[in-house]
Amino acid sequence: MGEFDLIRQYFQPLAGSAMTDQLVLGPGDDCAIQRIPAGRDLVFSVDTLVEGVHFPLNYSSRYLGWRALAVAASDLAAMGAKPVCFTLALTLPEANPDWLSGFAESLSKASSAFGMALAGGDTTRGALTISIQVHGTVAEGAAIQRSGARPGDLICVTGPLGAAGAALAFLEDPKPGPLARAMLVRYHSPEPRLELGQQLVGKASAAIDISDGLLADLQHILEASSVGAELQAGTIPMMPELVQLHGDQSLNLALTAGDDYELCVTIAPEVLKRLAPDIQAQLAVVGQVVKTPGLSLIGADLTDMPPGFDHFGRLV
Repeated sequence: MGEFDLIRQYFQPLAGSAMTDQLVLGPGDDCAIQRIPAGRDLVFSVDTLVEGVHFPLNYSSRYLGWRALAVAASDLAAMGAKPVCFTLALTLPEANPDWLSGFAESLSKASSAFGMALAGGDTTRGALTISIQVHGTVAEGAAIQRSGARPGDLICVTGPLGAAGAALAFLEDPKPGPLARAMLVRYHSPEPRLELGQQLVGKASAAIDISDGLLADLQHILEASSVGAELQAGTIPMMPELVQLHGDQSLNLALTAGDDYELCVTIAPEVLKRLAPDIQAQLAVVGQVVKTPGLSLIGADLTDMPPGFDHFGRLV
C-alpha cells in the first residue's frame, strides 16, 4: 500500500464531514486552514509518543489511537480551550492493514468524543512514532496559565490519581484480575477534562494537566507563579482498587506515577464556593498555595517519593 492510498483509506474518513466555520480546509491540500473567530485566541500544543518510551512494544493499536489524541487534548483542557482540530504525523515501520484499521478506528472514536476534526498530517517510514498537534480556541486573554497561582489559593485535582501508573505492571498480562483491569482502563482510555477546563476559565488562577505525576507537575505551577505549596497526604483521591492492590504504596503512585491526565488547578477559596455544585463535585481539594517557595507534604515523607518522569533523567 502506498502512502497516499494509506491516507485515503484510513485517515481521510476522519475528516470527511469535518468542515466547520473554523476548520475551513482539511486534508488534501498543502496546508489546512483554520479561521479564528473574532475575540478568540488560538491555543495549540504538540505531543509525541514513541514506542518503547510512551507505550510498550506491540501495544494494541485499538487503544493507541484514543490514547494518543487524549494525551494531546489534555493540554487544551488545562488551558480551558475549546477543541477544534488536530494534525497527525505518523511514522510506521510498515503499512500493516490490521494495525492501521485498529488505530484509525480508535482515533476516530476519540476524535468524535472530543469534538476534534483531523485537519491534516503526514506519514513516513521508521520507528513507530505518533505526533499529534491539537488546536483549540479560548476567549481572548482568558486562557488558564501556570503563572497565576497566588498564596491562599486552594490546590485541587479533578479525579483519582495513581491508577494509570499502576497499570504499567499489567500491560503485558494476558489475564489481568479485576483490580488490574480497573487500573488498565485508566491507562488505555484517559479522559481529558475538556468540558471542565472550559468551565474553569475566569475562575481557576492556574492549571496544568497531570502527565508526569502530581508532585512534578504541580512544581511547574509553583515555579511559574513564584509560590510554594502545602499538600495534605490524606486528601489525595485514589481509586479503591488501587489502595486494595498496593496498600501503603498507593500514595507514592498517586503523587508520582503520572499518566492520569487529570487536571491540577489552583483556585481562590471564595471562587470555589461560588461554583455550581456539579463543578465543585469534580474538584478535590488537596492543599493550599503558600507564599514561601517549596513544596511540603503534610502527613507523609516527601523524601520517600521517587521523582516524576523526565525524558533525560533530570530529577524534577
